[in-house]
Amino acid sequence: MIIMINGAFGVGKTTIANELLKEIKNSMIYDPEEVGFMLRNIIPEHTKRLETETGDFQDLHLWKELTVKVADLLITKYQNHLIVPMTIRNPNYFHYIINGFKNIDKQTYHFCLTASQDTIYERLRERGEEEGNWCFQQTEKCLNAFKENNFREYIDTENIDITTVIDNIKEKINLFR
Repeated sequence: MIIMINGAFGVGKTTIANELLKEIKNSMIYDPEEVGFMLRNIIPEHTKRLETETGDFQDLHLWKELTVKVADLLITKYQNHLIVPMTIRNPNYFHYIINGFKNIDKQTYHFCLTASQDTIYERLRERGEEEGNWCFQQTEKCLNAFKENNFREYIDTENIDITTVIDNIKEKINLFR
């Protein structure tokens, strides 16, 4: 099983992923951001500039391909369920990755966590993010993308606690059998 936890930076993806890890036996967290960091560190600057003007590693050609390939390798090698927290707002990248995950495991689920911009900003400040940094700059772009495109299952985290979010996810993936 693969569970994608999507949403803007600061919406609670990592918190939810860590709680799911406690609830789902034989699972591990796989964060595709690590693939992005690796690519950003090894691809020469001039090559990165040819591929993307945004500075976002998700725009590097290999990122989405490696995200799927690494998931496949992790499941094949370790036979664990994957919990995948990631901020992905580009619908083309989203479809590529979710379809790639479904080719690996038909039991692939996606949940897009949402909250108001004010709530997300407050959560970012609470976790020590500096006002105006990358995370803050992406909030409005993410919220607009999530409204304009179909990112499947949405969970509004605005006024509900973590346990309720976890129970909602568990119910949707039939863990209450």
